[in-house]
Amino acid sequence: MIGTELLARKDEIGRILSRENGKPLSNGVGETIRAAQIFKFFAQEALRVEGTQLPSVRPNVDVTITREPVGVVGLICPWNFPIAIPAWKIAPALAYGNCVVFKPADLVPATAWALSEIISRSGLPKGVFNLVMGRGSVVGQAMLDSKDVNALSFTGSVATGAKVAQACIAHNRKFQLEMGGKNPLVIMDDANLDAAVAGAVDGAFFQAGQRCTASSRLIVHAKVHDAFVEKTLTMLKGLKVDHALKEGTQIGPVVDETQMKQDEDYIRIGREEGAELAWGGERLNRDTKGFYLSPALFVKTKNAMRINQEEIFGPVASVIKVDSYDEALAVANDTPMGLSAGIYTQSLKAANDFRRKSQAGMVMVNLPTAGVDYHVPFGGRKGSSFGAREQGRYAVEFYTIVKTAYVSA
Repeated sequence: MIGTELLARKDEIGRILSRENGKPLSNGVGETIRAAQIFKFFAQEALRVEGTQLPSVRPNVDVTITREPVGVVGLICPWNFPIAIPAWKIAPALAYGNCVVFKPADLVPATAWALSEIISRSGLPKGVFNLVMGRGSVVGQAMLDSKDVNALSFTGSVATGAKVAQACIAHNRKFQLEMGGKNPLVIMDDANLDAAVAGAVDGAFFQAGQRCTASSRLIVHAKVHDAFVEKTLTMLKGLKVDHALKEGTQIGPVVDETQMKQDEDYIRIGREEGAELAWGGERLNRDTKGFYLSPALFVKTKNAMRINQEEIFGPVASVIKVDSYDEALAVANDTPMGLSAGIYTQSLKAANDFRRKSQAGMVMVNLPTAGVDYHVPFGGRKGSSFGAREQGRYAVEFYTIVKTAYVSA
């Protein structure tokens, strides 16, 4: 029922989302569709919770292994995907029999309300689903301090994630963290360059770079470096940065003044570190007031620079020149985070080697680093994630607990 209504109202809700978040209307509608697909997927998963029956090593004893709900699950969600991320937390939590306390980001209350209002009419018993609004420092902290929350799923910054972890450990509470990314996209000398440029621009700059899977480090083989940069600059100069609801907009505004200032600070830091700003990084004026930033591309950068080690979360990317595949792989893995990574190459050997050796939770070959399906696991390694994976059938690991029972005949 929830998924069906989201699909029926995708244009209306997508418009609300885009007005709040700033992503182009097509992205807002697309994200609403994805949320609907997630709810429909987990509606079916509710009937596919598996268990196991085994013989004991003792005679006339059977062993059953089943899954049960965790209990009350707190969900703290970010503003960058204000309906998809809540959906991929709420849907499995409910499907596996839990009660939910949902706290959206305070920048996107209307989208959260629209989703919650639909859920409230889905036939759930009173008290099973609960929406709480407010600042993370107040409402989120209350959730962390509560002894009644049995598990907590958080998506947000690394710094806040560390605080969430500490609070959950203090309460001996199950927790799941999805945090930042500093995702590499490798472009080898044998890559289809037009496809690589399109994938890099999509992954790095669309949705104003406000995706944890964004391709913020573009690691380019020296033999195609100059051609890649030239083609990328040509594409960037042709992108339309404007109001989210205006037809033809490809990149909307940054979400708010705080995020805009963070982007500008990192652009300044990059210059101070010696990187060359090849294009962009300027505030833009449009017919409607907003935080418009031209997509920024740095060249002549080193991987040790702060702009290549710290998540910017804006339409800012850096090019790192390398001389070989081995160097590209080493640079790609040289980060404290490990969410998503990609490579463009026509070599099956290089593609398979990168897929195996990349220290990321998700690896893309000849695809942008941003963009994943709703029925497969989502999550990273190192400083990007902690705990069980989100989405797909792997979500059962977080939202249930395992019980082993022995029965003597």
